[in-house]
Amino acid sequence: MRIIIDAMGGDNAPQAPVEAGCKASNELDVDIVFVGKEEILVKELNKYSYNKERVSIVNAEDVITNHEEPAKAVRSKKNSSIVVAANMLKNNEGDALLSMGNTGALLASGLLIVGRIKGVLRPALATLLPSAKGPKMLIDAGANTNCKSENLVQFAIMGSIYMKNVMGIASPTVGLMSNGEEEGKGDELTKETFPHLKNAPINFIGNIEGRDVMEGTADVVTCDGFVGNVILKTVEGMGSVVGNMVKDMFTKNISSKIGALFVMKSINAFKQSMDYREYGGAPLLGTKKPIIKGHGSSDAKAVYSAIKQAKKFVETNIIDEIIKNVSNMEEKSND
Repeated sequence: MRIIIDAMGGDNAPQAPVEAGCKASNELDVDIVFVGKEEILVKELNKYSYNKERVSIVNAEDVITNHEEPAKAVRSKKNSSIVVAANMLKNNEGDALLSMGNTGALLASGLLIVGRIKGVLRPALATLLPSAKGPKMLIDAGANTNCKSENLVQFAIMGSIYMKNVMGIASPTVGLMSNGEEEGKGDELTKETFPHLKNAPINFIGNIEGRDVMEGTADVVTCDGFVGNVILKTVEGMGSVVGNMVKDMFTKNISSKIGALFVMKSINAFKQSMDYREYGGAPLLGTKKPIIKGHGSSDAKAVYSAIKQAKKFVETNIIDEIIKNVSNMEEKSND
């Protein structure tokens, strides 16, 4: 299995992608292909021990920054690391693609270069969020801001398939984000989507509210990308604030520092449960090949988790199952 990594994307590139990729070459049964400026990557590789038979570099002289217009940059910067990596994936020169770079550019590359699965109206960005009951999926997390009910239904189906295959949940519960639990609550999109989700081949549990996300009420939370991105950024901000508050509370004075010694194990367990680095990246569901979007601030630990996630994405044949479910939906619609 070959994992293609955009080694120039992200706040900590190329250090974090290269360090994680080298570790993966030693510990996982994968080949790693770094895409980026060869001279820079060779220097970075020299800092680490890695399996030389399983690591290679493909040169790409350009980088798409976070300040560029994504679709325009993808079309004009043919030799950028994201574009070169996407073309490699399209041409079967790798089994999965991972990037911590410009989110819009990766989405555009997935849509314009790799292509979407036939029948999938819009690929969706899915992300795993911490909750009281373990990691739960939010889909869409920002790829599609103006959606129709059929988009949300497909998001729910794809998210359910992912949670079943990758996270090992036999029958993932699916909730529709709304401003109330009752069936009649929500905006026009939510009201229109509800009955379609009831008839979809998923374990639909109805509307859920904002507080249900962190309580872990549903394994998959489906919504449009505008709402999803607001939820995502709110959870990230809350995690940062809570972490800083806990740190301040236990470092305020000598007494609190002594008290921290007795609860440090529990504090570390809480920090780990809230750490996005444990979950990897956000899969782009609905494209013809596996694509993972890593967090822009990913360190080597987060990138390594994303590599393991990409490996499991490939091994569990999620894309084949999405194709099968979309085809079944089209047949029922035609009937």
